[in-house]
Amino acid sequence: MSDSDEGAGGVTPSRRKDARRNKENLLDAAAAVFVTSGVDAPVRDIAARAGVGLGTIYRHFPTRADLIIAVYRHQVDACAEAGPALLASGATPHAALGEWISLFVDFLVTKHGLAAVLHSDEAGFGALHTYFLDRLVPVCAQLLEAAAAAGEIRSDIDAYALMRGVGNLCIGAENDPRYDARRLVGLLVAGLGSPRHGLPGR
Repeated sequence: MSDSDEGAGGVTPSRRKDARRNKENLLDAAAAVFVTSGVDAPVRDIAARAGVGLGTIYRHFPTRADLIIAVYRHQVDACAEAGPALLASGATPHAALGEWISLFVDFLVTKHGLAAVLHSDEAGFGALHTYFLDRLVPVCAQLLEAAAAAGEIRSDIDAYALMRGVGNLCIGAENDPRYDARRLVGLLVAGLGSPRHGLPGR
């Protein structure tokens, strides 16, 4: 469809924008329900939270797997988009890195049941894992590079290795109230400091 077609009875840019926003609101609602009730939560609960009918959800996402995958991608996208925004608004690049890692931890800890469901379809999980890495590793690398350029952290930190370490610290955190993954991750981020800041160096 051409731009001229859209202005002559087709789907206008404003309608496309509204549809995209409505879909994002639906995904936000689904994510919130998944956090509190798991990925097997009734679809009617998601519809109620989003303020839409069941038909709207099924029109966008014919199966539960479609919805789960869309929520996963939506949350990955939100985490990726937050990186540059935090870097632009943060007090320092290191502070922005810490805030972004905190968002990354939230994503890892609150995706109740997502990994288990996605592993049931190995091909689909592989594609999502690739998407996860392609979207988030460059963002983490950008934050690390900015903090290193500012002399706030050591310069030999690999983005993938850091994210893998954070992920390992988050394993099982949602099932053990005595385990504070966020505090340990905070200590890890603090420990990235450069030698001249009096923190662990090479």
